[in-house]
Amino acid sequence: MFVDEVEIEVTAGDGGNGCVSFRREKFIDRGGPDGGDGGDGGSVSLCADDSFNTLQHLAGKYHWKAKRGGHGKGKNRQGRRGDDQMVCVPPGTLIYDTDHALLLRDLTVPDERICVAQGGKGGRGNTHFKSPTNQAPRQSEPGQPGQHRRLRLELKLIADAGLIGKPNAGKSTLLAHLSAARPKIADYPFTTLAPLLGIVELPNFKRFVMADIPGLIEGAHAGAGLGVAFLRHIERTRLLVHIVDICPLQGDPAEDYRLIRRELAEYSSDLAAKPEIIVANKMDLTDSQERLEAFRRQVGSAEIFPISAVTGKGLEALTRHIWTKLNDLAQAGV
Repeated sequence: MFVDEVEIEVTAGDGGNGCVSFRREKFIDRGGPDGGDGGDGGSVSLCADDSFNTLQHLAGKYHWKAKRGGHGKGKNRQGRRGDDQMVCVPPGTLIYDTDHALLLRDLTVPDERICVAQGGKGGRGNTHFKSPTNQAPRQSEPGQPGQHRRLRLELKLIADAGLIGKPNAGKSTLLAHLSAARPKIADYPFTTLAPLLGIVELPNFKRFVMADIPGLIEGAHAGAGLGVAFLRHIERTRLLVHIVDICPLQGDPAEDYRLIRRELAEYSSDLAAKPEIIVANKMDLTDSQERLEAFRRQVGSAEIFPISAVTGKGLEALTRHIWTKLNDLAQAGV
């Protein structure tokens, strides 16, 4: 199960209480105060861990709590600091404070971390309250409470190129052909129910990460179908690879292309402005060449890559072009 949004509660540990104690040793009359301080409470932090690619491991645990600090003891012994609590999330996780609708951090780099709940400070023992006029203070401080927060975690997959297109356009087949990813593939819509990442390898140790985004349908930006749940994942990609079924059983390739473009624009103008490569898939079918020429005229784009994700036709040229485009974007700072 792919989980890309969860809510959790985090509670840092309370600080330990300060101690009221007096020195009691043989042959020492009226020993002074020696109450130790309480230990600080443990904190709760979130860390980006690239061994995870979903938030599923957090779905069954709502409360995350660090340990409280130990209480101070006599002989000026300080209480033990409470153990911290670390919560691992996939890179690409946005952390929101639910109560204040505030984005705390976008964890995009592996091992990047943020403290989301600070542990309470330990209270002072009675040693701190000794004075010339108060030689035997019976005063100490309680530990401060640890910070409590309700968080919403939202995952946006990080990929160089994102495959978009209508259901059954051939995105999963293409990803399976180019990478080691093994999505479920069949001849019916909505086969892919969750985004999937794959690493595409090229000669000379070149590689890029490609994401298969579940098929979009008309009205996806407003909640129709599966696409609305995963449109956010396309926002992370640097390049859109738009797969068009050039020989659909129903409909028109040009209209299918325009429909997806409208959905992207309705969802986000920034998303619609991302660089795009148009790919005409299923060029192994009868009449595909004639349909490709008609599609070129209707769309008005000369640069359309004809491929067959099933036979592998045109895939080498496509992957080289994607790599070149990504390299150009990197040079431009995108």
